[in-house]
Amino acid sequence: MKYRPFGKTGINVSEIGYGAWGIGGAMWQGATDAESLRALHKAIDLGVNFVDTALVYGDGHSEGLVGRLVKERKERIFVATKVPPRNGQWPAKKGVSINKTFPHDYIIKKTEQSLKNLNLDFVDIQQFHVWDDGWTDQTEWFDAISKLKEDGKIRHFGVSINDHQPENALRLAATGKVDTFQVIYNIFDQSPEDKLFPFCQEKNIGVIVRVPLDEGGLGGGITADTVFPDGDFRNNYFKGDRKEQIVDRVSKLLQISAAEAQGIAELALRFTLSPPAVSTVIPGMRSMKNVEANCALSDGRHLSAKLLSELKNHRWVRDFYH
Repeated sequence: MKYRPFGKTGINVSEIGYGAWGIGGAMWQGATDAESLRALHKAIDLGVNFVDTALVYGDGHSEGLVGRLVKERKERIFVATKVPPRNGQWPAKKGVSINKTFPHDYIIKKTEQSLKNLNLDFVDIQQFHVWDDGWTDQTEWFDAISKLKEDGKIRHFGVSINDHQPENALRLAATGKVDTFQVIYNIFDQSPEDKLFPFCQEKNIGVIVRVPLDEGGLGGGITADTVFPDGDFRNNYFKGDRKEQIVDRVSKLLQISAAEAQGIAELALRFTLSPPAVSTVIPGMRSMKNVEANCALSDGRHLSAKLLSELKNHRWVRDFYH
């Protein structure tokens, strides 16, 4: 496993991290807790030292599993979690006061709830689960974050940027108040390269890449006939003719990458590891097989400049979450 500096945090983080949304068991169906714990332990065995969870992932269930992992291991595991918006608005809407989304006392209360779920004294990264840059100059939210740091309950502060809105955090980035950003970045959504990544390098802000496999669209398992279990959010994400669209685009990607990647998942993960601004990539890994395959790609081998240039032509601007 290769490791990268995590912005100004002083942490060296595994370039393949563990995205723990899927093990929450609410919106992703199919994994058992026993399978999830085996996958988590295997990831640590293979050098992963960063796990990203959130209070809303299974209403604390994901945090509980992550906390159990940390207690059962001797290795130093860096844990990131998130405060959900109090008003339940995903993504954050412009013009809505941050006092309705992240009021001071609510931030502290939800952080303490996460610590209880995790059975930890502190988390390394506490993140807001949504963000609007219009909140940057307001002070109460930052007072809460500062108090949590002073009380030793969090080490660093980050923001999970709204889906497909990478530029909706640039004002915050300029203030020095944020240590890390989490953002969607993959072969289809390359927009963070335009402004966010250069700015993060300039300001030494750590970058967590989420959705590197496009919720499975770049994972190699989607066909026109794929069926998801009842209650699985992917029924909406891949509704209508979206699976057919994915199959067509993946076919074209495989045609240009066969010499450098054995399958679309390898291509997708190597792509997300290419920018120097990226600190860690957090695919969801609910099976031992996926953990082993993903961690094996942290081998120091990079896609060629020629292929990376060709992949720029495969940007696909769309929002399947809505």
